[in-house]
Amino acid sequence: MQSGRRNTRGWLMVFETDARRPTDPLMGWVGSLDTRSQLRMHFDSREEAVAFAERNGLTYEVQEPRTERLRPKSYAENFRV
Repeated sequence: MQSGRRNTRGWLMVFETDARRPTDPLMGWVGSLDTRSQLRMHFDSREEAVAFAERNGLTYEVQEPRTERLRPKSYAENFRV
């Protein structure tokens, strides 16, 4: 199976939280008082993401994207066992 690369060109900001996530004793649901763990922000460029973090006084760590080497293959290789 091959995956598309449509959503791989942007930059993503994810907030890390150190808060403990309590479990509800009755239902077993996991809760949190910190809603930043649910937030994912998308940017078109690395510079936009860094500028946003600096403008809002956030500490950040930039992870460079991995470069994948694509190996050319034939259509018949999709059906090999």
